[in-house]
Amino acid sequence: MSILYAGFLYFPEDKSSYIPAALEFLAIFILCVLVFMLVRRLSKKEEQKTKALEEYVLNKQKQQNTQDQSVNLRK
Repeated sequence: MSILYAGFLYFPEDKSSYIPAALEFLAIFILCVLVFMLVRRLSKKEEQKTKALEEYVLNKQKQQNTQDQSVNLRK
């Protein structure tokens, strides 16, 4: 059973072989942070657009309700 895990537990004597892996991890981490910030920014813009559309629809609905009430009062 221990033979199966032998390949995963390789620790090199020369620790300089860790440098490329650390640099790759750092680059990917920075890219992840940048993508996360981009998604948050786009989400905020979409939220503002949605709020503006919601206000527009509610205002239209209020205008329609007041017109319906004025028509009903005339009858």
